Amino acid sequence: MYPSDYRYTKEHEWVRVEGDLATIGITDYAQHELGDVVYVELPKPGTKLKTGETFGTVESVKAVSDIYAPVSGEVTEVNSALAETPETINKDPHGKAWLIKLKLANSSELAKLMNASAYEAYVADKQKEASAP
Repeated sequence: MYPSDYRYTKEHEWVRVEGDLATIGITDYAQHELGDVVYVELPKPGTKLKTGETFGTVESVKAVSDIYAPVSGEVTEVNSALAETPETINKDPHGKAWLIKLKLANSSELAKLMNASAYEAYVADKQKEASAP
């Protein structure tokens, strides 16, 4: 369910790295928890981010959620298509609905993130907690 070549955070962001370029989005679990996404706010290219820093928001019919940088770097590109079609996040969270691309400042930060199987276990625990009486 979660791409094995991505890394994941406990805040439900994903990172796909190609060379020194990281593509970042939110996970299928996150979009499911949010419900129908109606608006996305993203930073401008050139913005420098530090790990854990808020870089945007995703607004759904239920709530507004902050998005956190899973790694440090400089934003090189934003997915401007999401301004017109934010619902893409609900349809393809691990593909067409990527949020930003950034040039990695420190690739060693990736080691602190979960791999797909660890993230799946984390999500399974979250779902168990939510369904417990």
